[in-house]
Amino acid sequence: MIEVKNNKKKPWRLFAGAAIVISVAAIAGQSVLASLNATAFNTTAQNIDAGTLKLGLTDNGVGFSQNITNMAPGDIVNRYVTLKNEGSLDGQLLSLKTTQTGTATLISDGVNGSSNKGLTLTVTGCSVAWTPATGVCGGTTSDELVKTTIGSLTSEKTLTSAIMNSGTFKYLKMSIQLPDQSETTINGALPANTVQGGSVAITYTFNLAQRTATEKNS
Repeated sequence: MIEVKNNKKKPWRLFAGAAIVISVAAIAGQSVLASLNATAFNTTAQNIDAGTLKLGLTDNGVGFSQNITNMAPGDIVNRYVTLKNEGSLDGQLLSLKTTQTGTATLISDGVNGSSNKGLTLTVTGCSVAWTPATGVCGGTTSDELVKTTIGSLTSEKTLTSAIMNSGTFKYLKMSIQLPDQSETTINGALPANTVQGGSVAITYTFNLAQRTATEKNS
């Protein structure tokens, strides 16, 4: 007689196996939770402040606030302004450019510069503030920008003394000249391409770049 074995597992064995799996998982989870950790941090917060770069422009005397009128060839009108680096950062590459609208013959020279000579600008610095009433510099002068036709200043020109550290001033004389030139008015009729009766509106823009970026160790 052949004996047939019943291999069907008892229910209690299935529960026992499941309990073992759960126990192993629980032990593994407890080993992760029990791992060592350490932290460290500064007890006083470190402040990091960004610097500022600000350029102030003020009139010395009438400066740019008063119009220039009735110029004749050869005339020079001096106006005085003061720049200050009002920011906390040092500056460099101080430059000047102008934008202008108005009579073309006052802005640019004629053909080969031989006629209709436009207005020119010369910038002179002083180590102390200029005296506007007399044009006297009580300190040392510096040539910041050689005589340049206004129309050529649409591109920035770097001034000679181009460094401005934080808190420093730059005292400037801005000399506008209508160059010598000859024109003949016949029977009350002005010549073609004349500078007479012309007018130009000029905006002067100074630009100061931040100092060169640095890397510091401490």
